[in-house]
Parts: sequence; C-alpha cells; structure tokens
Amino acid sequence: MTRKELLFKCLRHEETERNGWVTMAGVHAGFIKGYTADEVYQDADKLVESLLEVDKLYRPDGLILLFDLQLEAEILGCEIKWENNSPPCVRSHPLEESMGIPTKKITAEDGRMPLVIDVTRRIKKAVGDDVALYGLFCGPYTLASHLRGTNFFRDMRKNPDYVHELMAYCAELGKQMADIYIQEGVDVIVPVDPVVSQVSPKHFNEFIAGPYKVLFDHIRAAGKFSSFFVCGNATHLIEPMCQTGPDSVAVDENVDLKVAHEICDRNNVTIGGNIPLTTALLLGNQLDNMKVGIDLIDRMNTKRNFIVQPGCDMPYATPVENVIALSQAVLNTDKTRELVANYEMSDLDVDVELPDYDNLKKPLLEAFLLDPDACAACTYMWASATDMKAHFGDKIDVVEYRYNNLPDISRTKKMAVKQLPSLYLNGKMIYSSIIPNPEDLIKQIEEVL
Repeated sequence: MTRKELLFKCLRHEETERNGWVTMAGVHAGFIKGYTADEVYQDADKLVESLLEVDKLYRPDGLILLFDLQLEAEILGCEIKWENNSPPCVRSHPLEESMGIPTKKITAEDGRMPLVIDVTRRIKKAVGDDVALYGLFCGPYTLASHLRGTNFFRDMRKNPDYVHELMAYCAELGKQMADIYIQEGVDVIVPVDPVVSQVSPKHFNEFIAGPYKVLFDHIRAAGKFSSFFVCGNATHLIEPMCQTGPDSVAVDENVDLKVAHEICDRNNVTIGGNIPLTTALLLGNQLDNMKVGIDLIDRMNTKRNFIVQPGCDMPYATPVENVIALSQAVLNTDKTRELVANYEMSDLDVDVELPDYDNLKKPLLEAFLLDPDACAACTYMWASATDMKAHFGDKIDVVEYRYNNLPDISRTKKMAVKQLPSLYLNGKMIYSSIIPNPEDLIKQIEEVL
C-alpha cells in the first residue's frame, strides 16, 4: 500500500494499519534547504526542491504544496508584506472604506498562480503516485476579512446583508481555486479559514455554513477529498463544521482532539491535528516530539478517522530533527513508544514579572497571540488592539505577546490564558478566541477610563 492509499483510506473513514501522517511544512520547507520564506514562495525551482526534501525526510502520507493564505488576497489587490521567516501577511484592505463587491475572478494566469501550477505539476510527476497532494487556499471568511479589514466583524451586526454578499463572492473564488487544483490532479482540496474560530455557532450558521456546504459539495462532485482547516479554539464549532460536509477537518492545539474526534466520528468525518507548534516542534527536542506524538496517538487510541499532523503551518525554523522524531512516532509507533516509555518532557518555563495590575497608571490592553505575522486570527486580534491605540492614543497602553518565544510562553502560562488569541484588559480576560466588535471594545475601555 502506498502512503497515498493509506491516507485515502483515512479519508474514506476506514480502519488503517497506522494513523495517517500529514506535515504542515509551508515555509519550513524552504528552511530545510536554506531558503528564506520569501524566496521559496516566489521561486518555483526552490519550492520544488524544498517540497521534495520534505517528502524525503518526513515521509508524509499527505504533502501540502504551499501554505499561503495571502495568495488570493494579493491577486484581489491587498498589499502584501513579505517576510524572511514566515508567510507573507496582508497589510491593506481594498474594501476597508467602501462596502463593494468585487467582480474579479481568479484564473490560472493571475498573480503567483502560474508558480503554483508549475510546482504542482512537477511535484505530482515526481512523487504524486506515492504521496497525496494537498491544495490549500484561503477560506471565504478569512478572505472576506482580508478584503474588508476589521470592519468586517462590525458588519456582521450592522450590515448582515453585505456580509452574505461578500461571503458568496469569496465562496465563488474558493470554487475557482478548487477547480484549478482539481484540474491539476491534486488529491485533497483544503480551504484554510483561521478566522472562523473567532465566531459564535450562531454567526457560523448564519454566514459561513451555507457557503461552505456549497464549496464541499462542489469538491465532492469533482471526485476529490476535502478538508476544513480552522486554527484557534474551534471547539464550539466542530459539530457545525462537520455538518457542512467535508471529508475531514483539521484543528490546532487549542482544541481537545479526543473530544473533537468523538464529534467527528459521530458525523463520519476524519479529524487531523494537533501537535503543538511552539512548545514541541519549535522549542522542544527530539525526545519531546516523540513523546508528544506517542502521547497523542495513545490518547486517541484509534486507527479510524484520525490523522496526526502539526496544529497549523509549522514555524519556519522548526528543527528538522524534531519533525523527523515526530514522524517516527507515527511511522514506527511501537519502537518509538519503547524509547520514550520513561521520558519526561522538557521544562520550558522562565521567570517573568507580571504588571502590577492594581496600580496601573493607565488602562493596559494585552494581546496574547500565536504569531500575528503567520496566524490570520492573531492578525485581526492584534489589529483590534492597535485600532484601540489609534482611537485612545496615550490614554491607554497596548502590548502584544507571541507564543513563539520562551518569555511570552511563560507569561501566557502564568496568566492562565486558555486559548489564543485572547485579549486582556488590566489583567482580566475580555475576549478569548473571539475578535471583538470595535464599539464593544471601545465601551469597555471607556468604562475603565
């Protein structure tokens, strides 16, 4: 049985000899070969070389082609800021000042789509018979927020008809992206929609469920598998996500995977996740990653409807040996279990001093984030915080903490932050994995003032 065939069995909800294994090696693929993030996503030769190395070193059952949720936004007129060690990020929003509906369609000739198609064809020819190819694109809700900016979250209350129109447009773009991948023989079509985790089930059912059902029906009609990838604390949305009809869903470390698997299994949907990106992959050692992988596999205790994978796009500089160690936990589970039988995880805590919240000179707004350059939900949570700084000026202080360095990890733990991204005001949590409505946040800060 090829690796691709094993993954297909997972996605058909059949028992497999071992759990499926998918690497989320986006810009990390370039790191393996010594290329910066901006190089690998703008040079087809370097991306092909890097992806072949991912396949060689990590032996995944599913290989993502690229993890760039700004690809479509760039085509639609968003300004993109390129980074050396993370995917590009959106820096402007064409619809920020006007509630228009674009008419632009995405074709194989637009933006960096020729690069994507060239890479897809070459990777499929080289390894496509053995490994399943994953085609990722920006999901409709996140794409709409790229176009409209933080005003989009206000629109759900004030302009719901406009939100429906913009979502319908972005869903059509999703079908266009899916069709391009389908035409190139990609096996698994994946809308990645990190900002979805920031909405309530009510808003999900009102604005998001319908467009996604259309999208997944379209992919299934073409004879391809699909996956609904949502970052952040999507626990409250697992059931409605399953009801939109994907073959699988994928979640990150904010979600209790055992509980989520029970919901998915009941709906006959496969779930993928949720190896910690920072505390294990980026900052841990080889034994840590073997231990994390084995602990997850043993806790799940199933070989049906479960794929082991990182919680999201792996950090650029993730040590290669850590991912190899994780792969061994999946590919050689019994032997790896023996290796870590008595192993205890490394302690990543360092001493940090919290602010004296009872004696602050002015209101303090703290954003606890994963990485606002790489995580769209974090981008818009941080944008909400900086909007408050622009509104109130020197009357308030605004700071960010990123869960990709030891001091901020320790601070996050010391504050007992349960989900990322979260927003704290004077040491008290006010938004947990929910992007605030600007008027509501202004009101809360004014009350403190």
